[in-house]
Amino acid sequence: METAEIRRRFLSHFEQRGHLVVPSASLVAEDPTLLLVNAGMVPFKPYFLGDLTPPAPRAASVQKCVRTVDIDNVGRTARHASFFQMCGNFSFGDYFKEGAINYAFELLTEGYGFKVDDLWATVYLDDDEAEAIWRTLLPAERIQRRGKKDNFWSMGVPGPCGPCSEIYYDRGPAYGRDGGPVADEERYLEVWNLVFMQFERGEGAGYDYPVLRELPAKNIDTGMGLERMATLLQGVDNLYEIDISRPVLDRAAELVGRRYGDDPTDDVRLRVIADHTRTAALLISDGVIPSNEGRGYVLRRMLRRAVRNVRLLGGREPVMADLFERIGAAMGSIYPELVERSAPITAVAVAEEQAFLETLRTGTTIFDLAVSRARAAGSTEIGGEAAFQLHDTYGFPIDLTLEMAAEAGLTVDEAGFRRLMERQRELAKADRAARRIGNLDLSVFRPILARSGPTTFTGYTELSRTATVVGMVSVATGQGVPAAGEGAEVGIVIDTTPFYAEAGGQEADLGRFVFDGGEVDIIDVQRPIPDLVLHRGKVLRGELRLGAEVEVTVDADRRRAVSRSHTATHLVHTAFRRALGESATQAGSLNSPGRLRFDFHALGSVPPSVLSDVEDEVNEVALRDLDVTAFVTTQEEARRLGAMALFGEKYGEQVRVVDIGDYSRELCGGTHVARSAQLGAIKLLSESSISAGTRRVEGLVGLDAFRFLAREHLLVSQLSGLLKVRPDELPDRVSDVVGRLRDAEKELERLRAQAVLAGAAGLAASAVDVGGIAVVAAEAPDGTSGDDLRRLALDVRNRLADRPAVVATAARAGERALLVVVTTEGARDRGLRAGDLVKAATAELGGRGGGKPDIAQGGGSDGTGVPRALGKVRELVAAAVPAAS
Repeated sequence: METAEIRRRFLSHFEQRGHLVVPSASLVAEDPTLLLVNAGMVPFKPYFLGDLTPPAPRAASVQKCVRTVDIDNVGRTARHASFFQMCGNFSFGDYFKEGAINYAFELLTEGYGFKVDDLWATVYLDDDEAEAIWRTLLPAERIQRRGKKDNFWSMGVPGPCGPCSEIYYDRGPAYGRDGGPVADEERYLEVWNLVFMQFERGEGAGYDYPVLRELPAKNIDTGMGLERMATLLQGVDNLYEIDISRPVLDRAAELVGRRYGDDPTDDVRLRVIADHTRTAALLISDGVIPSNEGRGYVLRRMLRRAVRNVRLLGGREPVMADLFERIGAAMGSIYPELVERSAPITAVAVAEEQAFLETLRTGTTIFDLAVSRARAAGSTEIGGEAAFQLHDTYGFPIDLTLEMAAEAGLTVDEAGFRRLMERQRELAKADRAARRIGNLDLSVFRPILARSGPTTFTGYTELSRTATVVGMVSVATGQGVPAAGEGAEVGIVIDTTPFYAEAGGQEADLGRFVFDGGEVDIIDVQRPIPDLVLHRGKVLRGELRLGAEVEVTVDADRRRAVSRSHTATHLVHTAFRRALGESATQAGSLNSPGRLRFDFHALGSVPPSVLSDVEDEVNEVALRDLDVTAFVTTQEEARRLGAMALFGEKYGEQVRVVDIGDYSRELCGGTHVARSAQLGAIKLLSESSISAGTRRVEGLVGLDAFRFLAREHLLVSQLSGLLKVRPDELPDRVSDVVGRLRDAEKELERLRAQAVLAGAAGLAASAVDVGGIAVVAAEAPDGTSGDDLRRLALDVRNRLADRPAVVATAARAGERALLVVVTTEGARDRGLRAGDLVKAATAELGGRGGGKPDIAQGGGSDGTGVPRALGKVRELVAAAVPAAS
């Protein structure tokens, strides 16, 4: 039975039993406590909590999910994958345990043809009710009780939870031990989890969390893994060999010249490649872009682990384009966007692959340097700072650093690395907390929404109105408060607001609330949960209380400036697609007063000529004074009309479409100017890369653009006067001046090196005999480079090559110092090694060094220690001569 048919039968089974069939939500979770959707119930969480009214009392869906908690088991077991599809049926206070168990049993035995004798069930330790229901369907010996770890389910974060009953299929003695699921979960494969969602859990690690309260209604949340079911119904050993995975697996094997099934280690790596690339394809299709944090890091890690496994299998050529084409062919019937958007989806993966292959080349060089430094210092450990630099600056994954260090016989200071990573995260978190409301506990907003209903937004047509305060939360404590006095920072919910909450790349409105005897300065506006707008403000005077009437006013100048930027971003988006092709889709944006930032997908840098053409085009369109209008329609109708939907953006059934004349049409909830001529000028400042396959353009709009152009004009005039040329001659003249400066610097460097090396003969002649060893220990002129210092030492050694000799040269560079020591073969025969001498002498410089027996170097932060370091070399030679002789 093909996976698509298993999926169809599931949805049909529950639709016939009164369930509303709901399409899969995006993998990008709306719940701010989650990075990605990790369970089928996640999109339904507000209904379970009672925050929102469900569209129907019963629902069914096949939800895309990503879990990385078991990533190390991916490819090693029959049941672990990072991407999977969860078939689920849900009851919102309608049927409960008996209905859920019977519906599942019917589908398994009648719809999919399982034999009753092959099925087992588990229930929670104290769930007598569930066991009693199962005893009407299965013999008592095939029903087992298990503890909280196995049969009490939650999302892993505060939210709905409850005891569960799991259904297992016995694959037979060939797959493991007798004894049911408690004995062996490889033989007894879990196929369905029925969660009796009765409670809400609190904070807590692992399984140590409190159960806070009973939910408003007893709910059902079930999950049947589509891939696991296909594994059983298609008669294969694991979920990587089913019809929607095996083609990717086989293509990966072809690309690296291996055959699946020949070698167990190779098979694990091939399964990792197949799993991770499928996960990546679905993440990209939902708008996730590789980055170094959050869900972007999950995607980057998936792609890079796949590339790393390709290389471990001997592959050296890029593979993503090939594999993504195969993924589209295998899964396109279920997720058409994999085919419809194949070009931009594949472009993101290909660009990340190219970047990582380059990272492997450059990072390996940096890694080798870190290894050399560790060994030179006599250490068997690569420092946490070096590992962090590899990760943060060069994109080298820590797991790869650990692996390569082990291959080199070294360890890594993981604790130091983790400390630096945590410091970076804390700094980012502190920055976000200073600017946002997102650090408040979301549970405080649910009673407000339940009590007052959704916030009505009126900001498209007005910038001020009278409103009523329906909720307040102290920013200091995170708790709801009935009043806020002067100086307090507070989050305020009003019934109706003209303030735009930050969304879609558009910054939030700012402004004022005025009430009887007081005033509040609004410094941020967010939507902490869907349908609720929260205004963060500081009470300037008076005391604001719940129920108070307030006159709310948006800062009109700021709103107009932000709206200009937003409209200009639409023009820039359209212009880039016209210039570079349909794959140049928006990946992100920021619209702030007078400034725009536009991110888009592209494989390489944008030529300056294209940037100039785009700028000309958007300014020409603006001057046409086109009408900017908006209308609301269905998503299907908007697409039929050609409206551009942003890649990965989530939209409801009703969407708002913004038209700029006949030039641009996009789905957008933001605010805009009334006519394009109100934009004034648009100046694109720069174009750069922000990640593999993603470019960023920054620009100015309106008065900010005019001011920038005026400053540019003044600067050009001043330079023209200074260099005594016309403005159009400036580039050639500046280039000529810079070229002559570089030539002069090279000549100065040559003369400086010549002067240093000129003293080589004199230094050789001044060698002091120490027990038959010719010793030269000299300080070069301040500022001598390391290369010149090394050349000087080698030149002196060459002049003393016919006798045992040790040459040490040192130079100061500001407060720091450099030291080079070389030895002749005769000196090495007497036991004098350059590396040993440098290690000891650089201690006098407050530093360290090392190298080979014939040449070594080092340095330190104490330039005043140069005489002591040179003296140390002489002392060590003198001490070694009697022992050697």
